[in-house]
This record gives sequence, C-alpha cells and structure tokens, in this order.
Amino acid sequence: MENVNIDVNNKPRKYMNPYLAGALLGLVILLSFYLTNEGLGASGAFKRGVATVENVIVPSHVNSENSVFQHYVKDGKSPMKNRLVFMIIGVFIGGFISGAINRRLKLKLEHSPKITSKKRAIAAVIGGILFGIGASFGRGCTSGAGLDAMATLATSGFIVVGLIFGVGYAVAWFFRKLWI
Repeated sequence: MENVNIDVNNKPRKYMNPYLAGALLGLVILLSFYLTNEGLGASGAFKRGVATVENVIVPSHVNSENSVFQHYVKDGKSPMKNRLVFMIIGVFIGGFISGAINRRLKLKLEHSPKITSKKRAIAAVIGGILFGIGASFGRGCTSGAGLDAMATLATSGFIVVGLIFGVGYAVAWFFRKLWI
C-alpha cells in the first residue's frame, strides 16, 4: 500500500474578524477621502464600462441627450480613464492575491443542497441586475451612497444603509430556500 502524505497546512486560513475588517474598511474610506477628495464606489466603474460599450456599439445614442451615459463620453474622453475603474481593477487583483495567500483560490458556486447550481446562478444574476438598477435609481451603490455618506456623517447615508439592511431582512424569508 502506498503512503499518502496529507498536508494539514494546505487548508484555507480562517476569515478575518468581521469587526476588524469593518474598521479597516472605514479607514480605507477615510484615506480615500483624504487622498482623492472622493470616497469609494463600485457602481460608477461599471456604469463607465457600460458607457464605453455603448459608445462602441451605438455612438450616436450615447452622445445624444437621451442617453444617461452622455456625461461620461463628453469632450471625447474615455470613460475608462477614471479612478473608480482602476479601483475596481485593484479590487479584483487584490481579491486574487488574498485568495492565493489564504489558500482559497478555487472556482466554486456555493448554494443550498436544496437547489441546483443553475438555479443559484440564475438567482445571483437576477439579484445583481436588480441591485444594479437600484444603484442607478439611487445614484450610487452601497459603498458610494451608503458607506461614503455615513463616513461624512450625512443623514442620507444612514437612511440608505438602514433601508438596504431593512429591505434585505424583510425579503429574506421569501428567498431563504436559496440558502438553507
């Protein structure tokens, strides 16, 4: 019989303490305001990506007054030359590096044993689309409209975060079978 060596050090490391992670995120937001005079915000980068695609496919529309992306392409500037785009690229690179260092770098789709991977993926895409639409209506995502506004002690930030968590809590019962 062949000897099998099991490397116990190959297990994924524990996740960071969520309170420490939250405090570090707060420091990152404050540092962002200090260095750039602006906060964080993921949805702005994705809007700029959509504006770039629309500008390639239908430039006449994106330059018209009917386009919500018109201000991203005015003066012939590329919407992708913006700090938010580079921030999101850094988030992906940082996430990859963190996953590699903490031995969590693998492609998987987590879901409840009661549903299929396909149903979970469809639910995630629908949820992402709805959240993206909500971020457009709300003029910002959780990080921009919520966390940045809270960091500046704006009342709107507290309202946004309260509503995000409140609505999430209120509808969780209806979607619980996707998780448990």
